[in-house]
Amino acid sequence: MTTFDPWLEVSASALAHNARAIARLGNGKPIVAVAKNNAYGLGLAIAGPLLDRLGEVQMLAVVRPDEALALRRAGVRKPILLMGPADDDELMELVPAGVIQAPHLPDDPERYARASARLRLPVPVQAYVDTGMHRMGMPVAQALPWLESLKGAGAGGAVRIMGAFTELVEDAGFDRSQAQRLRQLQSAARARGIVIGPLHAASSDALQHQTTESFLDAVRPGLALYGGYVSERAMARNDLRVAYTLKARVMRVDRLEAGEGVSYHRRWTTDKPAWTATLAVGHVDGYPTGAIKGCQVLVKGNLHPVIGYVSASHTIIAVGEHPTVAVGDEATLVGPQHPALHPNEIAKRAEYSEYNMFMHLSPGLRRTVVE
Repeated sequence: MTTFDPWLEVSASALAHNARAIARLGNGKPIVAVAKNNAYGLGLAIAGPLLDRLGEVQMLAVVRPDEALALRRAGVRKPILLMGPADDDELMELVPAGVIQAPHLPDDPERYARASARLRLPVPVQAYVDTGMHRMGMPVAQALPWLESLKGAGAGGAVRIMGAFTELVEDAGFDRSQAQRLRQLQSAARARGIVIGPLHAASSDALQHQTTESFLDAVRPGLALYGGYVSERAMARNDLRVAYTLKARVMRVDRLEAGEGVSYHRRWTTDKPAWTATLAVGHVDGYPTGAIKGCQVLVKGNLHPVIGYVSASHTIIAVGEHPTVAVGDEATLVGPQHPALHPNEIAKRAEYSEYNMFMHLSPGLRRTVVE
């Protein structure tokens, strides 16, 4: 043992398994792998290169310029789609790095034409179309003349249209109509001599609930790639593997007499003499405070309930009548090792979001790759 600091193990084999499973769910369509929010908590520098080497993954996608550049610095060579905005200065760095832009504003054709002239490079884009989410994207009713302006922006070939995408609202019936609207836009554009290219829309929700009409030319999962499920129904229908394990070490073992309390507000008290253990991990690392509502931790093959209070840097577990754990022992809080440790199960017990079980993992956690 060299440190008590908690750490994250990222499974290369689980990511590969999930990509294969998603390819089957998506009827063989190529995958646009969403790596936003620090690759769903697994770490851009860790997960990015692992996704990059998978044959099922055609492209990676992020929402912030610094994420796209971080993937390039990590060695990702496949196309990267920036699904969020970039200002003029950021374009000067993103375009030479081969990052595909997602125009969605009326003045984007002019902005990209200026960037192309300054850089003497074409600006590759995938048009971001709003088909009903009403959060981001060019409204579909206004998209056709806007696409014409994109095609004609600047000197010949200044803006290179390489596809289009939309964001689903995750209501199966409406998702189907959204996909249809994007296809109709593609057809209308073709009639005016605009070749949009491949379309994508399907999120993990659409894949796991088999909204096949939304699969289009590629699928765009996030959570599912990393082993998370969007619902209990999805868990029963799909075969995914949790791609990370959150671990920590026991930093203190204590014997309590009957009637003694644990942590803030004495939320847990003993009714007889008992042993407890303190783990060097807390909610600042991404472990939910609601874990005291029934979550368990695995130490030396045995599950132990979380008790007292999950503070910023500490979690306490009940050990039992005998001191069966010791300082320095490895504890697994989240991972594939037991059904009780699955992120979805912890989210359910802790009354927490399954998305937060991934995306709220601290960027400061030490991360390692395991097979």
